[in-house]
Amino acid sequence: KPTKREVLALYLYGLCSYFIHTVLIPIVFPLIISQIKSMPPEPAQGWEKSYKGLDCRQKEMQLYEGLTYRSIKVGNMSFSPLEWTSISWVTGIILAAPILAAISIHLDHGQHQLIAGAANAIGALFCLPAGFFKTTPIFPPYIAAIVVANSIGTASHVRHLGLMVRGFIGSTVPKSQFTDRRAVGSRLSLYATAAGCLGSAIISAFTYHMLRHSERFISLWVVSIFSGLIWFVGIVHIFASNRLSANPTSSTSTSIPKSHLISIFNYPHAAGSLAGVFLSSFATMCIFTGGVLYLVGQLCLKPVNLLYIWLTYFIFPLFSLPLIQPLQQLIRADAVKMQLLGFLLSTLTSGVGFYYGDKNWHKHHVLLFAAVQGTATGLLHAFGRVLLLDCSPAGKEGTFSAWFSWVRAIGTCVGFAFASAGTGNISRSFGVAFCSAIVGIVVLIFGNISNFRGAKAAGHVREDSEKGSPVMELK
Repeated sequence: KPTKREVLALYLYGLCSYFIHTVLIPIVFPLIISQIKSMPPEPAQGWEKSYKGLDCRQKEMQLYEGLTYRSIKVGNMSFSPLEWTSISWVTGIILAAPILAAISIHLDHGQHQLIAGAANAIGALFCLPAGFFKTTPIFPPYIAAIVVANSIGTASHVRHLGLMVRGFIGSTVPKSQFTDRRAVGSRLSLYATAAGCLGSAIISAFTYHMLRHSERFISLWVVSIFSGLIWFVGIVHIFASNRLSANPTSSTSTSIPKSHLISIFNYPHAAGSLAGVFLSSFATMCIFTGGVLYLVGQLCLKPVNLLYIWLTYFIFPLFSLPLIQPLQQLIRADAVKMQLLGFLLSTLTSGVGFYYGDKNWHKHHVLLFAAVQGTATGLLHAFGRVLLLDCSPAGKEGTFSAWFSWVRAIGTCVGFAFASAGTGNISRSFGVAFCSAIVGIVVLIFGNISNFRGAKAAGHVREDSEKGSPVMELK
């Protein structure tokens, strides 16, 4: 049975790593890259007007233009800092694919602690020299290395979550006690996600604080260094415990068939859950990136109000997610139904944003929907991995978690790239995000994806007449 220290270490890693794909890559790195090039040319409407003709401060418009102006020349092509970040992100995902494939077996049957610890240390290390060389070509390898390291760390973290659930409830549970497994997995995942939201709030607030300094490049470099140090602290989780997968005697990769990597497709419910992971990651990042760019470049929101929106988006789930867990138990909702709730909240946010895309949004309305969308993002992330782990057979948690990590990275990157490529057109970003959320709902409902049937196919559920391990209480 996992100890309190192990549970707290799980939450600590969420605190120290969740911000990598929510703040560091999509916010901090584009800002750093934008400070390398010289001042962009003045837009047609001038520095003191937004693209919607609203009054604006010159400093804010220059920051927005620096992010969106195609100042990076590569041959006959030019890219904006946002597009350069997208290219770097894609590079990291491409590199992560063969690496995750190679280590997935070792996560299940090898030196998983060494792999995860090395990946986190390398990723944290690459955050430190981000501003040492003031040149844009150095950022693709920097960001790519961080993406690869974060993908490995996420796979290890999700795998460990699955093993902790099994540690609390046993290898299998009777059909009548499946709700106990659901309760344990949901609580661990929700609290870890809430801790991650707190970490994102801290880094976003620190980014805002450092942007107020006159020397922005150095200030943002400090944010990157601080992020790397926080990420490094997360290594505590990796070495806090050593949980082995089922059949630990099969410790050599040579004794495991190559089909181990693609065995997820032998479990339709697990494979189907990946579609939900991709669509949810795409939709939530598309809404977040498109919304922030619209607020800054079109509505010229005051910087302090943007900070309030970031804090609402990240801090509100810190309270709403733990409160949702008792509600889930009361209505007996499984991971699929909770994901449907997350998708519905995302359709609400994106639908309203699309419908009122040509209006001037009021601050209190934006704060309200930031809280709604922050909760939706947390729900989709938390229950996306719960569903996958319920459908993962013993001994294959690492491989299935590697798939989860990679697919989530793809969805997040594509959502960021799509939203940042359509700056100024909020209806485009929110409209596509709305359609993605609808598709996610359709896939979960009509794709015949079931939490219970997936767990039964994975061997986690037995008939009530069979004997098995007793269920342990999560305290």
